[in-house]
Amino acid sequence: MATSFFAALEKRVRKVDSLLCIGLDPHAADLPVDSDETGPEAMAERAGDFCLRLIDACAGAAAGFKPNIAFFEAFGPAGLEVLAQVIRAIPPGIPVILDAKRGDIASTAEAYAQAAFGALGAHAVTLSPYLGRDALEPFLRDPKHGAFLLCKTSNPGSGDLQDLELAGGELVYEHVAGLAKAWNTHDNLGLVAGATHPQALGRIRAAAPDLWILAPGVGAQGGNLQAALRAGLRADGLGLLVPVSRAISQAGDPRRAAEALRRAINAEREALKAAPAGPGEGRLDEALVDGLLETGCIQFGSFTLKSGLVSPIYIDLRQLVSRPPLLSRVATAYLPILEKLSFERLAGLPYAALPIATAISLRRGWPLIYPRKEVKEYGTRAEIEGAYRAGEQVVVIDDLATTGGSKLEALEKLSAAGLRVQDVVVLIDRQSGAAEALSQAGLKLHAVLNLTQMLDHWERSGKVPQEQIRAAREFLAK
Repeated sequence: MATSFFAALEKRVRKVDSLLCIGLDPHAADLPVDSDETGPEAMAERAGDFCLRLIDACAGAAAGFKPNIAFFEAFGPAGLEVLAQVIRAIPPGIPVILDAKRGDIASTAEAYAQAAFGALGAHAVTLSPYLGRDALEPFLRDPKHGAFLLCKTSNPGSGDLQDLELAGGELVYEHVAGLAKAWNTHDNLGLVAGATHPQALGRIRAAAPDLWILAPGVGAQGGNLQAALRAGLRADGLGLLVPVSRAISQAGDPRRAAEALRRAINAEREALKAAPAGPGEGRLDEALVDGLLETGCIQFGSFTLKSGLVSPIYIDLRQLVSRPPLLSRVATAYLPILEKLSFERLAGLPYAALPIATAISLRRGWPLIYPRKEVKEYGTRAEIEGAYRAGEQVVVIDDLATTGGSKLEALEKLSAAGLRVQDVVVLIDRQSGAAEALSQAGLKLHAVLNLTQMLDHWERSGKVPQEQIRAAREFLAK
């Protein structure tokens, strides 16, 4: 069986310990002019020399090379001939991603694929998603050839279409990420998501936890390397390819610039690896945590909880119903956990978790039921609303976990209806004994966030006064 494109890419990444992709963009204005000849053939030759010098200088630090076809096409047939020569000059074992942004159908797509992989010899290509799955098929048919699907591009105007909101609060770029996840049947389809939009990059990572992402925008476009890595890396420290062009090609010493970028990327990877672990369900979504604080979903003071405990921190996720963008982000944050579980229906718990569970249901199409807090004295007198069959597996969705009491009450109603429950998923674990109580009842608690990691983040960022952080930590330690 042929090695898939991303298996080959990962092999290269591990060999040189690099996520840096060197962009080969021979802008005409950047090419040296050492004679009066400025015709297409002369300029194409200079473009070739420009790229060959970069390849020679940077191959040791490169996870891959990304030539942009436009800068070669600008020099006519001679430019395309030089592009093929440049690709052939890249050492074996280094993936070549042709930045062409192709998008067409039927025989035209077949011809584009033949040009990219056959005539030019690239290993992968960037593609537009907007003509649908059949337009991608010629590029994905052979597992050793790959594609990166445009998802959230790095340019300022990307939001004109890509940020449009669909039914259920899902954004267009999130929908594209979900499609790519489903279409990646040969381990050869990834995404393009700009480093210039780290919050969107984080949402894309949540929607497609395992896909490789090409994240342009670091350098000349102003994308922040640290923010992009924090938002886009997979839990294993891989999955994100950082293409950089002018910041390397225009440096006085491209080899040194490439090595410096490789080291900077790896230093951030190590910092993330060494960061305090979350609840075991994924890396901290800092933008989500800050959003909960800024919207009043989390407050500091003195509050009496349902359990009778007096807490210096209060979590009121009922506020989410008035914050559709934040509610959508919260729903997305549940998905990486839920996609690893086995179930047939969601069971949302009234009241705070019902909007969250509804948003999750709309996002992935999972059927939703909910146990009533109060049984109606009229009509069907149903204890559980929604369609279900006895014997089905359900996963309980709640907003937060304190002692686990409300979950156990719901479990009794669900079990009485013949439904099976093994897992409970919450946004926030208050770390007040819920996990232990549920474990004794045969249930496993999964949390997107826990209070310890949230407090640690707010302490590092200075968003919450130190005395309030201290009081909350003392409460957790009781």
